Amino acid sequence: MKKTVLSIAVLLLYQHVFCWGFFAHKKINYYAVFLLPPEMLVLYKPNIDFISEHAVDPDKRRYVNSSEGPHHYIDIDHYGKYPFPELPRKWDSAIKKFSEDTLRVYGTVPWWIQTMLTRLTKAFREKDQSRILKLSAEIGHYIADAHVPLHASTNHNGQLTGQEGIHGFWESRIPELLAEKEWDFFIGKAEYISTPHEFIWKRVLESAAEADTVLSLEKKLNEKFPADKKFAFEEKNGTITKQYSSAYTIAYNNEIQNMVEHRMRQSIYAVASFWYTAWVDAGQPDLKSLSHKNFSEEELKEFEELDNQWKNEKIKGREE
Repeated sequence: MKKTVLSIAVLLLYQHVFCWGFFAHKKINYYAVFLLPPEMLVLYKPNIDFISEHAVDPDKRRYVNSSEGPHHYIDIDHYGKYPFPELPRKWDSAIKKFSEDTLRVYGTVPWWIQTMLTRLTKAFREKDQSRILKLSAEIGHYIADAHVPLHASTNHNGQLTGQEGIHGFWESRIPELLAEKEWDFFIGKAEYISTPHEFIWKRVLESAAEADTVLSLEKKLNEKFPADKKFAFEEKNGTITKQYSSAYTIAYNNEIQNMVEHRMRQSIYAVASFWYTAWVDAGQPDLKSLSHKNFSEEELKEFEELDNQWKNEKIKGREE
């Protein structure tokens, strides 16, 4: 019995460490590339592996820097009731009302995405290829996180309702099981976003509105699903691990009416559209003639160090 409990605890810890899960973040950035116009594909398509692989760098950075965590979420229900009119949407106004320390405690993802967009636009304007690629990969991560319902809830891992592990279940287990077999991610073209701050706040509010559904439907399913069928030993990356069973995962996905697929599709569109918006706002530079095309030895070393620290360190700050 003790071994079973320990196995489940380890499983749940593994599942809720990463936002969206490495698998989903990489897929979101990958498919976003195909929504870009030809003028951007000349840069993004040859570098699609980099943009996909480095989509997870912000999560790895959470093992190095405790200040990284708040960039991934906003516990918006801390500020009242939907649609949270008490929380100013502009950063300076929000600081004046609640203080910067409070905002960082409860998350800053909608504001951080706007900061990243400014940086990416500057990189395009300066025609700095390496920086464009790095920032494109990373802004994709934060945009995707804003589309996760539990990233907009103080009950971010079901810890307040006895549903610990639901975060990873929603954003990792479901897409890993179903995305490549059943979901369609070719969804049209990127579009220019005239008001990025309004766009991302709308997506955050959508996430907040869906958080209760994510939690309540899992609780109902758990009550009626055979207890001995909820978890199973299945192969993952060549290793047999205990995780939510395929049957339970599929049943839950049906209960939430393919919500995860819908939010992944929205994420892909949003990521591509933010890339496109940054490029347009920078004056649509010719991406066939850029400078700083290769990462320096120092930059490559930073990537390597980040990867090593992620493998060897415990997460700093809040775990999802």
